[in-house]
Amino acid sequence: MIHFDIISAVPALLESPFAHSILKRAVDRKLLEIHVHDLRAFGKGKHRQIDDYAFGGGAGMVMMIEPIEKCINAIKEIRKPDEIIYLSPDGEQFDQKMANDLSLKKNIILLCGHYKGIDERIREHIITREISIGDFVLSGGELPAAVIVDAVARILPGALNDESSALSDSFQDKLVAPPVYTRPAEYNCWKVPDILRSGNDGAIEAWKEKEAIKRTQLRRPNLLEEE
Repeated sequence: MIHFDIISAVPALLESPFAHSILKRAVDRKLLEIHVHDLRAFGKGKHRQIDDYAFGGGAGMVMMIEPIEKCINAIKEIRKPDEIIYLSPDGEQFDQKMANDLSLKKNIILLCGHYKGIDERIREHIITREISIGDFVLSGGELPAAVIVDAVARILPGALNDESSALSDSFQDKLVAPPVYTRPAEYNCWKVPDILRSGNDGAIEAWKEKEAIKRTQLRRPNLLEEE
């Protein structure tokens, strides 16, 4: 089982992603535990302050050290984290290999940034890894956190009804997935390739591999160039 502890300034943003489909099934089957922690519970003063103005000026507020450290320390009292991950636009790019690696961990803390970001000292002294889901900026780290949990959860044995499905996902073998079809076999004169209806398993697998390579060369040639 993997435990995800997610620290958020806006925890309500994470209610829906974990309440349905594969993620809910993984939780129900006790393959995954997700705990969302409201950072404001550790905020300062009457208004549970978690952000303040930046030293040196500039637009935007900065998430404060003290509430974040208190929240992380509270989690550490329950379980020892294997990783404390900050979701940041300038982190290492998230990919399938990283999802596979994280699926082997037991306890992961995900810190969702907000506002202008977090005090740099947290990154220097507390965070063990920084991850980005792409070269763009979002309003906060909640959506990236949901993306990472989803990508990891579907790899866990038992999360999918057909466990072989995850093995054929795009990027598992550095290829994008081949085309897929379902019934009807013909629609508006658009036909399913005959090979897929032939019943010849060996020929079908060869076709799928060929199509995956072709599609990767066309759409994501960089994957074939990577070692």
